[in-house]
Order: sequence, then structure tokens, then C-alpha cells
Amino acid sequence: MDSPHGAAVKAENFGLKGPRGWAFRGIGVDAAPGSLIAVEGPSGSGRTCLLLALTGRMKATEGHAEVGGHRLPKRMTAVRKTAALGPVTGVNELDQALTVAEQLREGALLQRRYEGSVRALLRPRDERSAATAGRIDAALAAAGLDLDTLPKGARTSVRDLERLEAVRLSVAIALLGEPRLLALDDLDLKLSDAERDEAWAMLRRIAAAGTTVLAVCSEAPADAMVLRTAATPAVATPEAATTEAVTAETGTDTDNEDTKGADDALAEAGRA
Repeated sequence: MDSPHGAAVKAENFGLKGPRGWAFRGIGVDAAPGSLIAVEGPSGSGRTCLLLALTGRMKATEGHAEVGGHRLPKRMTAVRKTAALGPVTGVNELDQALTVAEQLREGALLQRRYEGSVRALLRPRDERSAATAGRIDAALAAAGLDLDTLPKGARTSVRDLERLEAVRLSVAIALLGEPRLLALDDLDLKLSDAERDEAWAMLRRIAAAGTTVLAVCSEAPADAMVLRTAATPAVATPEAATTEAVTAETGTDTDNEDTKGADDALAEAGRA
């Protein structure tokens, strides 16, 4: 069952086929609300496509999934309202021309414009500003980003952020809308071992507070429920938190076709 906040994530024989092969296939998962789910696998194995499919940004072509009680692929719009994206290259990236403060204000404005209630939009301006500032402070605290530690504080340019700081900022922006599912790509990219530990600690805190977390990585921590984009199908459950998924059956050059299928599907998501 879903909690009032986190979203349960379930899938059975979930797959996506592009014009030149399978991006991923045979995915099974049964994760409770507030779970920490890691999608583990090498680059080009369909990890990002799986993340986008489970968040309603990419349409699966085989099997089904359910996120927060909304069945995929039929209810993609409802799932998109349930799930928020952190950093996803080519789909949801920070604007390098903005300062941290500007990026946060833009994120809050977009969230209020497209997801806020009519009643909230009609509140007095001072009240709206105070509510926005409170949401930003809470999101920054959850993401572990202290603006006072940045070189120029909130006026620091996004382009000058260290990799972990940029991840924290992206997560904070995603949390502004209080999503039931937080999803982010390439969590451990360009991070040192110590920074990687800090990033996973951040996600554990967010999951412990009730939000379900789905993170793509090269190497998952031992305490995460793991979906592996590899060659043997299995089902992930809380009791057996490791799964391997079939990613291709597309002929003799399987690895090459898998990569092409994932690239095609990701390009289609970017156009959408």
C-alpha cells in the first residue's frame, strides 16, 4: 500500500524497445513507499531509459508498471505528477548561465505555476513569497546544500559548482514540489568515494523521510534495492533486493544493438 507521501513502485516484465533494439527488458520490482532503489549497470545498458519509463517520461512497449497506484504505460501523465526528476543529462539539467538563487527561484516559480493549486496562486503576494522561501529552505536542508558554504553564497554561478553541489541543488529543486518519487540519473558520476558516500547518505535521509528514491548508478550500496540492467531476468523484492533484467534479444551483435536501442529511446524522450 502507498503511504500518504511515498509512492510504491511495482513492475512486471517491463520493457522498452526502440527502432534498433531493446533499451531494457524483463524488469520486475516490488518496492514499498520510502524505498531506496538503485538502477545499477554500465553506461548504455538502458539505465536512464528505465528511470524515464518508471517516471512517466518514456512509454514502455512491454509489460506494465505501477507507480503510486498509477498504472504504466496508460497513466503516464499521472505518474509524471507523482515523480520529480533530479539531474538527468539531456532531459533535466541545471542552467549554467544562472546563479544558484536564480535557479532555485525559477524552480519554485515553475512548480507553483504548473503544480500549485488555484487557491495558492490567489494568496497575497507576501504570503506566497514567505511560503516559497520556506519550501526552498526545507528542500535545501533535505538535499544537504548549505548556501553559506558556496564561494559566493546564493550568488554563486551554477557553472562554478562542484559535482556533488550540483547534484544537491538539482535534488533540492526536485523536492520543491514534494514529490512522492524522486528520480536521478548517474548519481556517482565524477564523484570521489567520499562524495559518493555523501550522496547516498543524502538519498537515504530523503527515503527515510518518506519519499521513494530511484537512482541510477554504476555501483549500488549494499542497503539499496537493486535493479541491474544485465542479462538475466529476475524480480526485486524487499526480501531479495537484487535483480537482473534482460536487456536484449536482438541478434548476433547484442551489446551494440542494446546501446543503439537505448540511445534511440533517450533521444525520443529528449524531443518529447
